[in-house]
Amino acid sequence: MKNMFYKIGAWISVLPVLLLPTATYAGLTDAGTNLSQVGDAASLSQNERSLPKLIGGLINVIISVLGIVFVILIVYAGILYMTAGGEKDKVEKAKNLMIQAVIGLVIIVAAYAISSFVITQLTTITS
Repeated sequence: MKNMFYKIGAWISVLPVLLLPTATYAGLTDAGTNLSQVGDAASLSQNERSLPKLIGGLINVIISVLGIVFVILIVYAGILYMTAGGEKDKVEKAKNLMIQAVIGLVIIVAAYAISSFVITQLTTITS
């Protein structure tokens, strides 16, 4: 019985991910006109309101926030390491947290490099 509840909970948590492409496509049908309206309201030039530039700006903001999260995780792991007092469990937890934070940073930098390359290629192809 308990196992059945776990399976139902897992399916309910996966359901929004499965429906995300449909919701995203529905939101993109009027993206061009909505983008022009936002650009007019913000009084941006035609070059400043292009979709790749907006996506690039959004990616830069997200990556900046993730960089701040990385610094916070490293500081927290350092505090855990310093206050461990020689207890092996706490030292291992701090080391694992530092390793995971560095792996996360590598993933973030790789994602930035890939997205920067793709956006650059899209802007050169469409121009």
